[in-house]
Amino acid sequence: MTTWLTVVSRRLLVAAAVLWLVSLIVFGLLYIAPGDPALILLGDAPPNAETIAAVRRAYHLDQPLLTQYAIWFRNAAHLNFGTSVRTREPVLQAVGSRGAVSLFLMAYAAGIALGLGVALGILAALHVASPLDRAIVGLSVVGNSTPAFVSGLVLLYAFGILVPLFPVFGPGRGVLDGIWHLTLPAVALALTALALVIKLTRAAVITALDQDFVAFARARGLPWRHVIWAYALRNSLNAIVTAGGLAVLRLFSWLVIVEVAFALPGLGALLVDSVNFKDIPVVQALGMLTAVLVIGVNFIIDLLYELIDPRVRLTRVAA
Repeated sequence: MTTWLTVVSRRLLVAAAVLWLVSLIVFGLLYIAPGDPALILLGDAPPNAETIAAVRRAYHLDQPLLTQYAIWFRNAAHLNFGTSVRTREPVLQAVGSRGAVSLFLMAYAAGIALGLGVALGILAALHVASPLDRAIVGLSVVGNSTPAFVSGLVLLYAFGILVPLFPVFGPGRGVLDGIWHLTLPAVALALTALALVIKLTRAAVITALDQDFVAFARARGLPWRHVIWAYALRNSLNAIVTAGGLAVLRLFSWLVIVEVAFALPGLGALLVDSVNFKDIPVVQALGMLTAVLVIGVNFIIDLLYELIDPRVRLTRVAA
């Protein structure tokens, strides 16, 4: 238990250090943007001397740079990113009101990509060099080479106009209506990560099936289904977990394009609007949110390696 806590503590320290470095970059967005920071934060308000001075006091722009960063970092740690320049509402409220749609869409797309990708990867590995294997690999190549906005437009035209089975815009209301409205964007988003999951799962299962322990298990007369589940898949979990983590990060990277294509009021659309309007506080909040997501996914993957593979623990103990 002590060794496990030590590993977790080290991972947390590394994650905290990376997040701190990212916070320096995110804080610098206000100064990287062209123009006077006070005028950027002022937005559409009249830029007279009194209002500019008030903005400088409110955002501590009259303080030394390190003091500004310390105040901003302390507020960010308490989830206080200030006020949106565009809407004049608290940034956390603006992000929270849009986050539910993006979270639901991400979960829906991840379920499709991981569930279908793992199943197709296993199926392809069990039928190597067969027409079925080539068809699955071909599907993964098409999905990997097709941008999300292209697949989104094709799905919109095919299943929203030609065969109007699904709505073409809006997130819907309630769980069932939300699933119905978000099916097309979730499929378009899932296609961007499906190829990766299929490829890694297929390769891992093929490698596991070529190992000696699988041959010994079959020589003992164990059922083929038991050999697959208890031996091949169990020894492929590391690759599948890796595929899952990479798939989630890829889904998040394409979220902006899919939400804009399907007119969804999520975090992606909020980011586009904020960048166009130079709404720096919102961009800073979304930048930190992205960093937390990336660091959190990698942290969870590291812990899952320790849990599912005893060899990782033995190597760490021996070291």
